[in-house]
Amino acid sequence: MERKKQKPRRRTWCCSFTTPPSSPDHRPIKSKPHNHNNKSETQSKQKTTTLSVPNSPHTSKSGFPIVSRIDPRRILSPGRVSPIDDTASVATLDSARSNSFRAPTQPLRPPPPLPESLVSRFDEGFDVRLNLRGKKGGSMVLELNSSVLSANSEIFAGLISDYKKGLGLREESITERGSKKMCRMEVPEIENLNVYRDTIELMFEDNDHNVTKRLIKIGVFRSIDILEVSAGIKFTKGVLACLKYLEAVPWTEEEEEKLRSLFTRFKFDDATTRDILGRLYLHDSVEDSQLNVARQLVWSISACEDANARNELKSLVKGLLCKSLVYEKNNLDLNKEDLYSVCRSCLSSLVSLFEEASDAIPPEMLMKKDTRKPLIERISRQVDNINWLLEIMLHGQVAEDFVDIWADQQLLKMHDNASPMIRYELSRVSAMLFIAMGTRKLQCRLESRSGLLQAWFGPMLMDFGWLMRCRKGLDMKILEEAMGQTLLTLPLKQQYALFMEWFQYFSKHCTECPNLSKAFQIWWRRSFLRDSETYAIESR
Repeated sequence: MERKKQKPRRRTWCCSFTTPPSSPDHRPIKSKPHNHNNKSETQSKQKTTTLSVPNSPHTSKSGFPIVSRIDPRRILSPGRVSPIDDTASVATLDSARSNSFRAPTQPLRPPPPLPESLVSRFDEGFDVRLNLRGKKGGSMVLELNSSVLSANSEIFAGLISDYKKGLGLREESITERGSKKMCRMEVPEIENLNVYRDTIELMFEDNDHNVTKRLIKIGVFRSIDILEVSAGIKFTKGVLACLKYLEAVPWTEEEEEKLRSLFTRFKFDDATTRDILGRLYLHDSVEDSQLNVARQLVWSISACEDANARNELKSLVKGLLCKSLVYEKNNLDLNKEDLYSVCRSCLSSLVSLFEEASDAIPPEMLMKKDTRKPLIERISRQVDNINWLLEIMLHGQVAEDFVDIWADQQLLKMHDNASPMIRYELSRVSAMLFIAMGTRKLQCRLESRSGLLQAWFGPMLMDFGWLMRCRKGLDMKILEEAMGQTLLTLPLKQQYALFMEWFQYFSKHCTECPNLSKAFQIWWRRSFLRDSETYAIESR
């Protein structure tokens, strides 16, 4: 009596690692004794080819030989776990277009089959065996359906087509499971085996919504890895899904850098990547955009009236414009003319405020001025703006011209007639210039240094007491040292006049005057003792 053969249930794909773990749930299958003679005869009759797929830079983080079963809640098309035939002779291609062969691989132990609950709901059978090998020694085997791979990946489609041509079989002749031969492909040197498997899993999703749900569950960082694998195997549906998801979610700095690196290594069409590249790069002229933004920022801060907001924004924008380490990768470069344009506007406002303080402005003009805040506060705000702009100029090495502007400033004429509570604000700007020159941050011509000291050295002596009481961030010790060092850069004859002026003022206002004794001693030695020391040395 003939028994009716039961038609085997066909599955779409499955996966395995090299060796199952020793656990009650994963017990090794006891292998039956093999007949080596029959085996060799079968091997001589059957010829198996393994094609090499372009690898991805994702490696397994674990090199342990374990058996992995796909969680039924994560996939739509699980199948059985199947090892590579230990009698098969394996040969690889170095690339998708190469036909070279290599030595047989090591045999793999057969893992246990998956339970019936993981049987695929697809009717297609397995006709592709994909061997994934990690850089650190791990491996994974996926048994897949060629039609799914060919429909989703140009790389796999080309390799499968070449394999079929090599067998000399028609497309229809290999759809029958019983008459088909297994197409074997290998991907070596994979950075992350699980990422590669996740990418293959996306090919078996029914619709884009399920793909997006899977990417949301995986997260941004891993989705970038999947995007890289999809681009490498030309999996268009995976590339589009990843780009759509990544464009719609926020990124961390690490994820942003990872995306930038990816886009430098892979070329995508403009229509696909326009939105996501719009978040990474400026499509318009970068230089013009940066200059426009920087100019607007500087002007806005100079006009800001809220002290807290102004200080916070100054710190932020200064870090951007001065190319700080935090923002070194993307610097805003402000044009020198723009800086000086804003600076002249602040100086003009400062002149108007001092005119208002000296009652030089007619009453009818004064009504048009902003009198909502005290005069001292408005003067201090403009001085803060000038010093802030000066810091940016010093960092960009473009502050030389400001020395000449400040030395020839109309404000110098108003200094003597203004109240000490107001005029010392002007010496805050002079103090910053003295510190910059004395600490070698500002180099300018002798004429510029001489003009600055001739104009503002006297006012600085007068305002030093107020600067000590209202420092506003000034380090008075550094200021004293810098003033002396700046004086010593002048010719000895000019030093003589300025040191005499300091000596006389210091003798009357000791505590209200900078202590330049150290610089005075150097000047004295250079002026009166050098010739005698030289004569003594020559005599000896």
